[in-house]
Amino acid sequence: MSFSLPSRAPSGPRRRTLLAGAAGLGLLAGCSSGGEGTDAAGGSPSAAEKTRAGAARDSEALVERYDAVLAAHPDLTGLLTPLRAEAVRHAEAFGGGKRARKPSASPSPSPSPSVSPSASASGGPGTVPAEPKAALAGLAAAERKLADRRGKALLEVPGELARLLSSVAAAGAGHAYLLTEGAK
Repeated sequence: MSFSLPSRAPSGPRRRTLLAGAAGLGLLAGCSSGGEGTDAAGGSPSAAEKTRAGAARDSEALVERYDAVLAAHPDLTGLLTPLRAEAVRHAEAFGGGKRARKPSASPSPSPSPSVSPSASASGGPGTVPAEPKAALAGLAAAERKLADRRGKALLEVPGELARLLSSVAAAGAGHAYLLTEGAK
């Protein structure tokens, strides 16, 4: 009877293990014993409330950016409409979204975005590059920047809000990827 040696598995952790561990650490780091609400001493909003309100405003601003790109480049509707709808849901999850709820039904939203051939890829608010690929690249950069900021903020807030920030940051990173691929 012969014994065969087991095949040698690759040394080190697998990619799935690393990703699951990183996600778990992000969630655990967001857990804290501090309560949400206003500070007991002065009745001022807590850090969690400020973070939640800021995240809602950021999502609403992102929706406005989607609206501006959609108004300037209606041929991108198929790609951008589902991503815009997700940004609206994110704003609502953070307690905002009242302004962003309605999709832009008319060809030009109330504040008409300026389309500039020389606008940078990231553009400013209301400035949409004339080239569709550049407009998508600007949206991708905005999504990526916001996802990074939310990823950092989740370390300083209580558990439930940290989990929400983590989830929305991951979705934003996915949006950035889809927008980058759409620009190719």
